[in-house]
Amino acid sequence: MYQGEPTLKQADQSGPRGCNTAAALAGGRIREQFPILAITVHGKPLIYMDSAATTQKPQRVIDAVTRHFTHRCSNVHRGVHKLSQLATESYESARETVRRGIGAAESQEIIFTRGTTEAINLVAQTYGRQRFAPGDEVLITAMEHHSNIVPWQMLRDEKKIVLKVVPINDRGEIDLNDYEALLTDRTRMVAVALISNALGTVNPVKEMVKLAHARNIPVLVDGAQAVGHDVVDVQDLDCDFFALSGHKMYAPSGIGALYGRADLLNEMPPYQGGGDMIATVTFDKTVYNGIPHRFEAGTPNIVGAIGMAAAFDFLQETCFEAITAHEHDLLQYATEQVSAVPGVRLIGTARKKAAVLSFMLEGAHPHDVGTILDLDGIAVRAGHHCAQPVMDRFGVPATVRASFAVYNLRSDIDELVQGLHKVREVFCK
Repeated sequence: MYQGEPTLKQADQSGPRGCNTAAALAGGRIREQFPILAITVHGKPLIYMDSAATTQKPQRVIDAVTRHFTHRCSNVHRGVHKLSQLATESYESARETVRRGIGAAESQEIIFTRGTTEAINLVAQTYGRQRFAPGDEVLITAMEHHSNIVPWQMLRDEKKIVLKVVPINDRGEIDLNDYEALLTDRTRMVAVALISNALGTVNPVKEMVKLAHARNIPVLVDGAQAVGHDVVDVQDLDCDFFALSGHKMYAPSGIGALYGRADLLNEMPPYQGGGDMIATVTFDKTVYNGIPHRFEAGTPNIVGAIGMAAAFDFLQETCFEAITAHEHDLLQYATEQVSAVPGVRLIGTARKKAAVLSFMLEGAHPHDVGTILDLDGIAVRAGHHCAQPVMDRFGVPATVRASFAVYNLRSDIDELVQGLHKVREVFCK
């Protein structure tokens, strides 16, 4: 602490503390912690159902970001002055918070990235480029986000590897028998989403990891849609890599993390060159830093990491048990109510789903649906959701996607249904 910095008690005025219940979340009090929910859009109260794209930010996260810029703003690690020491303390403390938040064994296993996309690219361009040979196989699923397709295609084109795809059924699920049959002696990596961003499907990742590890195949898990909605424990999953994005879990954008097993990270070459990823540099030779700094070249997103730590604290204090129960209730209610609208076709009806509802409305393009809903202040996503192979699988150009978070209420879904009836009046006469 130094003169001018607020005490913890003064600084942390972001709302009520203590673990919530699902009933408490359904009551809506937690919405008071999200300032943006008080605004209007086209003169109507904002109803935000696009959290799979990005979540809104609680006051606790906003305050943490503001506090850093007003009291600790400096670069990290090499500075000897007080502000640099405080900034370094906050940054490395954030790494430890992320470690606890996903159940990693050591803080050095947490690498800060710009998000899930960069984390997957890091693994592909370091682990993959170092270890894969022509004819080796990477196995993904047919429901992956582009971020878990394109990096492997780029590596395929460079290293002449084979990219294999586990199919999905009409419900948007994979069959473990199909998955196991595609594991071969040439499989060098499995890369799979824990939760599909386009369908909401929750994949049986723990079982998939077991089957892969039985053949000594490492597994990368895309956890972008999972962290923030349920407890994630990478040691329990037993995955080798796990990627996450801050902005999907109430933190700022431009920050995320890659978890990697320390033994694997220690064998991987750097991803980028520059400051802080080095131990010593001469014109003849560079000695690289240890993990995690080896993979964090240049000035990092310091305030993003601090904001992400505040988001993990928010989630912990809100209580995951309450969050998952509340979102499950919202999903069930939305499925029932939206399905009852004439002309609606749900896309993705997996038996195990997260709080994502994708659908088509007969006679109306998803972009038109989204535009008309926006006039009533209702924010949903309309498009291919960076998952074009999923759209191709179901024979649609795009879907409307309503995705829910801790601040949504059943009344939001009621407004969505009313909005869909307005769309039908325009397009489905």
